[in-house]
Amino acid sequence: MDNREDPAAAAEVDAGKGSGSSSPDSDDEAGASGQSEMDFLRNLFSRTLGLGSEKPEKVLDELTLEGMSRFMLSEKCKKVVCMVGAGISTAAGIPDFRSPGTGLYANLQQYNLPYPEAIFEISYFKKHPEPFFALARELYPGQFKPTVCHYFIRLLKEKGLLLRCYTQNIDTLERVAGLDEEDLVEAHGTFFTSHCTSSWCRKSYSLDWMKEKIFSSLIPKCEKCQSVVKPDIVFFGENLPSRFFSLMQSDFRNVDLLIIMGTSLQVQPFASLVGRVPTNTPRLLINKEKTGESDPFMSLMGFGCGMDFDSEKAYRDVAWLGDCDEGCLALAELLGWKKELEKLVKEAHAAIDAKSAQAVGDGASASSAPAKEAKPLSSPKKKCEEE
Repeated sequence: MDNREDPAAAAEVDAGKGSGSSSPDSDDEAGASGQSEMDFLRNLFSRTLGLGSEKPEKVLDELTLEGMSRFMLSEKCKKVVCMVGAGISTAAGIPDFRSPGTGLYANLQQYNLPYPEAIFEISYFKKHPEPFFALARELYPGQFKPTVCHYFIRLLKEKGLLLRCYTQNIDTLERVAGLDEEDLVEAHGTFFTSHCTSSWCRKSYSLDWMKEKIFSSLIPKCEKCQSVVKPDIVFFGENLPSRFFSLMQSDFRNVDLLIIMGTSLQVQPFASLVGRVPTNTPRLLINKEKTGESDPFMSLMGFGCGMDFDSEKAYRDVAWLGDCDEGCLALAELLGWKKELEKLVKEAHAAIDAKSAQAVGDGASASSAPAKEAKPLSSPKKKCEEE
């Protein structure tokens, strides 16, 4: 499990606390923050150990997808946060990480790695960058189309409901589907930008620059200092982007509904976000299997998400199990959005094909050939795999 913290974010907090002078406003903010954290711990302790007489507020009329859809159409639901993993991209042809036999980690033998995860470890990359860039040619953004899940999130944005999408994915398909930078927290980074790995250089490079190098089978080297240039994806052993830490506090404190899709919630601190929403916030899981459940002790220690789908105390968590695209279509139908969603997918895919065809017509390289087809809307065969 990858437990990563952001020292920079912590340093900023410490710097603020250590300032020689403080204003009344800053004192008030610090007091409010402290009270908020105390309330969070008090509620967590009470919920996980069953202490206190106060019962959680009932927020859904039934713990089903139908009940969730009625909540979404009510005045109570105005801010939705989505948490997504590799499972929402498998229908586009991108493998997930951990599925036996088909997952990415199960098919890396050709790179002669000491162990599969090494391909995403920063210490290994600095010594042996070749395997990562060979894999990057296979998975590089621009070769795949967003899936129904991606466009469902865009539809939430168009309906004025999306507060933020927190993604573990590095394929940039959320951006391709129409989400702006402000809509996203790319928790594990992105291919969209790259930087020199030298700590004293850090020259930045564009997506097109990196693409040209990768598809020329060259190890990207900095034009200024000749150090290796790495896409801004977060490797094991690196800190998460500061944006993750700066936004999660306010986003998860103010959210009305949390939708989790295509993730096994195995990687920290991303997985812990599920437990940061208010106690009266419904949580919907659309996934191949149930996840996010944990025993009371682990939840109390802050390592579990504490989702409860089946016990007698369950009151806000709903799991829809199966293909992620099919789950989004089912929810869209209950919301009265299905035809709108299908039209959005069809038109967006046609626009991507037209753009790819134009690039080929203009003499683009073979690497810019038409994007690979996402799974047809009606096909339920390929199941949603989790990261």
